[in-house]
Parts: sequence; C-alpha cells; structure tokens
Amino acid sequence: MRRRPDTTSQNEMREEANRQTASLAAIAVILALLTGGLFLVHTLRVASAVEDCLMANRRDCDSVARPAR
Repeated sequence: MRRRPDTTSQNEMREEANRQTASLAAIAVILALLTGGLFLVHTLRVASAVEDCLMANRRDCDSVARPAR
C-alpha cells in the first residue's frame, strides 16, 4: 500500500510558517517605529535646547545645537 501524505500536517506546517512570517514582519514594524521615535525625541530635544538658548538672548547657541564630542 502506498501512503497518502497527511494533508492536515502540511496545512499545519504552512500555517506555522505564515505565523512566523507575520511575527517577523510585526517585529520589523515595531523596530522601525522605535527607531523613528528615538530619532524624533533626539531632534526635538536639540531644537528645545536651541530655543531655550535663543529665548535667553544668548548669541552662542550654535554650540548648543552641536553635540559635545
């Protein structure tokens, strides 16, 4: 007798692969949002520091905008 391939097993394997793909895509989206959020926070922090400097009528605000190295 010839054995038939178990279709439920193949379907389960296909569904598992689809779940893994969806999970990896979700992780990629979350990492992209996190990276964008961190970039935005950094940019807003620098802009806020420059604005505070200008509001204090200081003239050397370029040094505030550049990160210390």
